[in-house]
Amino acid sequence: MSADMMSTVVKPIHREGYKFITIFAVVTLVLFLIAEPLGWIGAGLTVWCYYFFRDPERHTPMREGLIISPADGVISLIERAVPPVELGMGDAALTRVSVFMNVFNCHVNRAPIAGRIDKIAYRPGKFLNASLDKASVDNERNSVAIEMADGRKLAVVQIAGLVARRILCEVTEGQEMETGERFGMIRFGSRLDVYLPEGVEPLVALGQTMVAGETVLADLTAHEARRMAEAR
Repeated sequence: MSADMMSTVVKPIHREGYKFITIFAVVTLVLFLIAEPLGWIGAGLTVWCYYFFRDPERHTPMREGLIISPADGVISLIERAVPPVELGMGDAALTRVSVFMNVFNCHVNRAPIAGRIDKIAYRPGKFLNASLDKASVDNERNSVAIEMADGRKLAVVQIAGLVARRILCEVTEGQEMETGERFGMIRFGSRLDVYLPEGVEPLVALGQTMVAGETVLADLTAHEARRMAEAR
């Protein structure tokens, strides 16, 4: 097998995944001892678990002002909403862009823009379907406010979902982040909300597929109107 093919099939794994892959593999061996058909089902689930925790390298656009998608998935909501109150960003509504991750997406989350972690606030809650609008308010979440070089703030919120039961945040308050840098993950399937600074319009549309650390979500220097899309 060529090196290019190997890199396509074999992906780096987030450290959070090793214990789960091991558990899946052990259960698969037991299933093979019980009944071979069950073992093959277990083998398929083990492969799924391996790819769920994949952590591939991404090539992040580095032009100043670009806001990059923090998650793989699809744009499920674009609307005006007040940022989580626990971040202390005020009660004015900002444009919120939601990226919904299903159980087949890569779940490593990345910083949408460079800056200093101003505040991190965790809030327990429900485990509703993360694609629902009210999940932003009712579900368990971890909110991160990033202060950019010009003093403006952007919020990115990790939201648990119907299947997701674990939000992992690997950064601390006061830490400096680069655009596209890893900051956490959610298992298994959920959503991230990005609250854009006032006056910044998203350059994505509902239903658009996003790649964490690569797809441009918005541009602080752009003046074009919000984009629309049509399924074809």
